[in-house]
Amino acid sequence: MFLYNLTLQRATGISFAIHGNFSGTKQQEIVVSRGKILELLRPDPNTGKVHTLLTVEVFGVIRSLMAFRLTGGTKDYIVVGSDSGRIVILEYQPSKNMFEKIHQETFGKSGCRRIVPGQFLAVDPKGRAVMISAIEKQKLVYILNRDAAARLTISSPLEAHKANTLVYHVVGVDVGFENPMFACLEMDYEEADNDPTGEAAANTQQTLTFYELDLGLNHVVRKYSEPLEEHGNFLITVPGGSDGPSGVLICSENYITYKNFGDQPDIRCPIPRRRNDLDDPERGMIFVCSATHKTKSMFFFLAQTEQGDIFKITLETDEDMVTEIRLKYFDTVPVAAAMCVLKTGFLFVASEFGNHYLYQIAHLGDDDEEPEFSSAMPLEEGDTFFFQPRPLKNLVLVDELDSLSPILFCQIADLANEDTPQLYVACGRGPRSSLRVLRHGLEVSEMAVSELPGNPNAVWTVRRHIEGKQLFPNEFDAYIIVSFVNATLVLSIGETVEEVTDSGFLGTTPTLSCSLLGDDALVQVYPDGIRHIRADKRVNEWKTPGKKTIVKCAVNQRQVVIALTGGELVYFEMDPSGQLNEYTERKEMSADVVCMSLANVPPGEQRSRFLAVGLVDNTVRIISLDPSDCLQPLSMQALPAQPESLCIVEMGGTEKQDELGERGSIGFLYLNIGLQNGVLLRTVLDPVTGDLSDTRTRYLGSRPVKLFRVRMQGQEAVLAMSSRSWLSYSYQSRFHLTPLSYETLEFASGFASEQCPEGIVAISTNTLRILALEKLGAVFNQVAFPLQYTPRKFVIHPESNNLIIIETDHNAYTEATKAQRKQQMAEEMVEAAGEDERELAAEMAAAFLNENLPESIFGAPKAGNGQWASVIRVMNPIQGNTLDLVQLEQNEAAFSVAVCRFSNTGEDWYVLVGVAKDLILNPRSVAGGFVYTYKLVNNGEKLEFLHKTPVEEVPAAIAPFQGRVLIGVGKLLRVYDLGKKKLLRKCENKHIANYISGIQTIGHRVIVSDVQESFIWVRYKRNENQLIIFADDTYPRWVTTASLLDYDTVAGADKFGNICVVRLPPNTNDEVDEDPTGNKALWDRGLLNGASQKAEVIMNYHVGETVLSLQKTTLIPGGSESLVYTTLSGGIGILVPFTSHEDHDFFQHVEMHLRSEHPPLCGRDHLSFRSYYFPVKNVIDGDLCEQFNSMEPNKQKNVSEELDRTPPEVSKKLEDIRTRYAF
Repeated sequence: MFLYNLTLQRATGISFAIHGNFSGTKQQEIVVSRGKILELLRPDPNTGKVHTLLTVEVFGVIRSLMAFRLTGGTKDYIVVGSDSGRIVILEYQPSKNMFEKIHQETFGKSGCRRIVPGQFLAVDPKGRAVMISAIEKQKLVYILNRDAAARLTISSPLEAHKANTLVYHVVGVDVGFENPMFACLEMDYEEADNDPTGEAAANTQQTLTFYELDLGLNHVVRKYSEPLEEHGNFLITVPGGSDGPSGVLICSENYITYKNFGDQPDIRCPIPRRRNDLDDPERGMIFVCSATHKTKSMFFFLAQTEQGDIFKITLETDEDMVTEIRLKYFDTVPVAAAMCVLKTGFLFVASEFGNHYLYQIAHLGDDDEEPEFSSAMPLEEGDTFFFQPRPLKNLVLVDELDSLSPILFCQIADLANEDTPQLYVACGRGPRSSLRVLRHGLEVSEMAVSELPGNPNAVWTVRRHIEGKQLFPNEFDAYIIVSFVNATLVLSIGETVEEVTDSGFLGTTPTLSCSLLGDDALVQVYPDGIRHIRADKRVNEWKTPGKKTIVKCAVNQRQVVIALTGGELVYFEMDPSGQLNEYTERKEMSADVVCMSLANVPPGEQRSRFLAVGLVDNTVRIISLDPSDCLQPLSMQALPAQPESLCIVEMGGTEKQDELGERGSIGFLYLNIGLQNGVLLRTVLDPVTGDLSDTRTRYLGSRPVKLFRVRMQGQEAVLAMSSRSWLSYSYQSRFHLTPLSYETLEFASGFASEQCPEGIVAISTNTLRILALEKLGAVFNQVAFPLQYTPRKFVIHPESNNLIIIETDHNAYTEATKAQRKQQMAEEMVEAAGEDERELAAEMAAAFLNENLPESIFGAPKAGNGQWASVIRVMNPIQGNTLDLVQLEQNEAAFSVAVCRFSNTGEDWYVLVGVAKDLILNPRSVAGGFVYTYKLVNNGEKLEFLHKTPVEEVPAAIAPFQGRVLIGVGKLLRVYDLGKKKLLRKCENKHIANYISGIQTIGHRVIVSDVQESFIWVRYKRNENQLIIFADDTYPRWVTTASLLDYDTVAGADKFGNICVVRLPPNTNDEVDEDPTGNKALWDRGLLNGASQKAEVIMNYHVGETVLSLQKTTLIPGGSESLVYTTLSGGIGILVPFTSHEDHDFFQHVEMHLRSEHPPLCGRDHLSFRSYYFPVKNVIDGDLCEQFNSMEPNKQKNVSEELDRTPPEVSKKLEDIRTRYAF
């Protein structure tokens, strides 16, 4: 078995975010790392929408990311610290839309190791040096400079090692143009290591150490070190030189401290707490991330606490000495992994979990009522300030980036009866978690819908020249033209859309097509002729000869071609004076014309060279419009069915600017052919000879395919309409053909207005709709239903299709406990007040009880270790409404759920939930567990409590089995049956090593996944009522999830990010006998203390993200089966089997050539990355193969010649395997 790995949805969780001018223009961009992916985002300063410019898989773990620019430079470079043992410096090339590796310096072994640098990066604010540090011991400093050609140069590394030292954080100190300086939070553990009493360990203090790079002597000195009072968790650089006082802010538990060299005294200020917080009062508070904003005249910091509150921090200075720190509550946003303040006034928040946000900073919070806290205010040691959280005031949300991270569980099923299965994904954490339903398709935002006085059959938009404004036509559309069976309606686009009569269009006839002609005229083609409307409203008409009518036409900015009845073609071209002139000859076609298409006129040319004509005889012909051989046929292609529509577009080019500054793209010409049987063909049209080659086909739906040219992200794209609408567009050097998640449309045209620069106007029955597609590149569109706690697992009730979800949170209160705590605090407030303040205190207490801040924004109160809250929810997955909700008691945590029938109770469905009582994770202890049994009543809408069964450990896995149920209680595997008062234990096996994390059943076999010992195969013997282990795996695997592939084969994933497939050898015998008498000698017990038979490993593969669900399923109707996995970081991927040896051989060679020709960006070896824990076996990495499309053309040519193919053939193979199994 050979598999091919494909990513459907890349990981969405963000681990680092940096901002800067990476493309070298004034535009601010953000580079984010998503584990093993680097992505460049650009927020549009006008609309606030975030666009993805480039996404690259680096096949390595990105451990740190920094932006830097050389002194006096205008462009930011990206420094990446990864697990490759190399420091890599990248530059973004906007012309090629790629990251170019400028430097790659090796300094150590690969892998995430303790003493190999890469974990921390710090950059000198003036861009002269960068420090890369390990968690322990090693630090290296590289000096950066430019050479004579202004290229970036890098020095050999200077060492700043110190043994026995742990590093917590490193930053570059802003010292102006003095010698570069770096500040480190360190801890020396040498004494603690050598002291057996443990006293030194208790007294070890963290130190703040400054390292200075002496540019004159070219080495690094450890300048100064001082012990810290509190334990710091990160540092913030304070601007220095001419911009500020220099130095660092140390964020530590409950305090923020300013430190600098010399006479500067330490300034410290407590971190303010929320007033009347339900958190455990003993809990410390820390800042988790920060962002700095600096202008010529001032600077401030935004720092976020672990509850999500952002404080604006400013420093008061007196002649370069800092006198006080001031903190002011700014706003509350979800807890972030990274924040960036952009020069354009945006705040980008990369959330730790859940969606990411872009906010506009509307106010700086200087002039509001909010109290300001200062380090100068007198406070007792241990006291702090209090503030009141409130909804957003200084920030305005402008864009939200969907993120599935973390996906905790996923099931794929067609519960909504839509032919294509949906993915039901449980994701998020705590109060921000949700159940999301993913469907393959682009999300469509409806801008406007209006009714029309009948059923139209076509719609167009045209632009109009506005006098004296500019040379070119206005960039926005002026008219929408709607054609009915016997009339034409003209709507003008302004603030509103209204009918106009003075446009010059003929309204008493249906319209076949209309367009802007030249710079300022309009043309309307209708069955009886052509109407040419000049800018000054003069009208020229051309009438059809005799009884003939126009059946089809094609128009662009300078040309009009019409087909008369009987297959006669007439060609018109606009002359320099703006007249339409008919070409002297007409062309008789051999059959009736059914469709035609002209390309847009390329910038700087007089005409489009080719006309495509589709005929009744199932052919498409390309006809030249060049004056030298006008109306001569150039090439022909036979089709499997009659063509319905044609569309020539220029796609897949990189954007270029010509001398006049006009944007245009140099792409390839593609002829798209929509057939009547619902198939779309895409063929490459040779721009010189007009030859057709490299046809790709795709079935779209049951209706004939109509094609429309629209604009997306400044490039041409094709909207194809069948029973579903599809958009074919080029995005990040790959073609995408994605359905729209919207109802059926009948006709469309591109639409541009100020509100919606790249929209679509379409008709559906008797309505006119204006639509916008904003999330290009997205594979899935999603509907999210909010949940209360982190969803752990869910099951689908087979009869009603409802979901039964268990949600569990550690460190959380149940609703009942929360209410009780609030009541208690309110009573304490009243009691604490004096006689004269009773009234006021009572009012405050009442206000406190009434206030209800949404936890999804303000976070849930942290209850402390060993505190759990859980609910069981029954949900309708289509509407997303909760049908029933069962709250469990405080400190009962639901871990497993199953829906099953028992053979002794007939047709009733039961839900079993495994619950742990008083579980403490570390050091682990548990007071026992329960299995709650509920009966599903009201057609699967309500849970009726039957009984609860006490067990001695955590029931972490439940599976129905032969009319009974298997429950893994800790490390015991048991069979239970339903009784009147509780579940009755029927059978048990005590020989599983540690802890059962999952159970799969097939026939008499039970496959148990152990938390760290991989899979154990168990046979249930009905007659002896015994569970007997007959086989296991030879490798330790920390299994997170498993899925059965067939009777002998199981696929599993572990917590380190590997997927494996394990199979029992064909001669495995499951009729083994256990030795009941104990007569067998100890040495006969089996191999390696395990079972006597061992499974074989069929495949191993390192995904690089923890996989939490696996399922064998088909993703598209009529597709083949694949193994779908979802990861903790929000990625969704599939493993698909090869059907032939040729395919496997071909892709193996593609992968091999790409490994050598196109090595991963961060310097990690691809083969060793995919073999991180186990050598990769029988899997070909499609993500690497698909990078073929983004290679340079000459490299593509070399690789494909090695494979005896052409580059289009290779990319066609890549596309085919993708569309055969998925999208």
